[in-house]
Amino acid sequence: MIPFIDLKAQYNALREDVHARIDEVLEHGQYIMGPEVVQLETRLAAYVGVADAITVASGTEALLIALMALGIGPGDEVITSPFTFVATAEVIALVGATPVFVDAEADTCNIDVSLIAAKVSPRTKAIMPVSLYGQVADMDEIVALATARGVAVIEDAAQSFGADYNGRKSCNTSLIGCTSFFPSKPLGCYGDGGAIFTSDPELAKAMREIRTHGQERRYYHTRIGVGGRMDTLQCAVVLAKLERFDWEIEQRRRIGDRYSQAFAAAGVQTVAVRQGRTSVWGQYTIQVDDRSNVQERLRAAEVPTAIHYPRPLHRQPAYAHYGAGEAFPVSERLAERVLSLPMSADLSAVDQDRVIAAVIAATGK
Repeated sequence: MIPFIDLKAQYNALREDVHARIDEVLEHGQYIMGPEVVQLETRLAAYVGVADAITVASGTEALLIALMALGIGPGDEVITSPFTFVATAEVIALVGATPVFVDAEADTCNIDVSLIAAKVSPRTKAIMPVSLYGQVADMDEIVALATARGVAVIEDAAQSFGADYNGRKSCNTSLIGCTSFFPSKPLGCYGDGGAIFTSDPELAKAMREIRTHGQERRYYHTRIGVGGRMDTLQCAVVLAKLERFDWEIEQRRRIGDRYSQAFAAAGVQTVAVRQGRTSVWGQYTIQVDDRSNVQERLRAAEVPTAIHYPRPLHRQPAYAHYGAGEAFPVSERLAERVLSLPMSADLSAVDQDRVIAAVIAATGK
């Protein structure tokens, strides 16, 4: 079976550095807020091009802390897409605010900026676009719209870290950017982890305090917070992976381009990448009819697949009341048709050819 994400090959390439960095942590014993935390934050901020990077316990925690730092809570609304992983809306509900859904674009699967203005109300405090599958959303247009209305923008960049957008990096396109270091992400650790990015010093200060139980200094708590720190060991792992990250991004782009060219020639629908942007292909996703049959045929050909995501948030039992009475036809159609294929920097040309041939055969193209 072809690996869906080949973390083992990546580990084998980085084994010595990963072990050396983990051993350093084991030697100094500072498992919480050790020196690797500051080292990683410095490297991440420089990579993205912002003043501050704040490591946190997960991508979900990053979004939650960002909302808390902005003071968003009961009575407020946050606009986002229903076609995303549940964490995006989950954190909005957790702070007591209301998720307001805006449908996706059919070709990029990202939020449709042309539909956002109609959903802005006096209660809107933030817009949280998701950079789905590895490509940044229409952030310039979204930020311009939000700025004119006094609304904050938080980029949910859990799948797009490393992507470029009009000369800037994902997580440097709005007031706050949040990403995830879940193992399967373009830059992943060996557990949960995440980071928040901003160039606003007051927000950075607030978010650093919130991630450590709201304390300004030890046992002096200036605000409500959470236990949201990223473990030193996980920071060490990401530091090791950063040494190979630029190469991996180039490989992902090359592999993604190769998929897209082959599928375009065969008439298989792929995710469009807008001009001035790159995708890091956090997921390489196509759209197919009769998905269950296609999946079964690919399984028989020993090609693994996944669905990101099979049910939009307004159709989830816990979130259905937020989109009650509204239609999100593009998100619903995407949820019926999307299919993710093997993607990682170490995917060989031979294995990729097998995937391409199997997809073309399974879709009858």
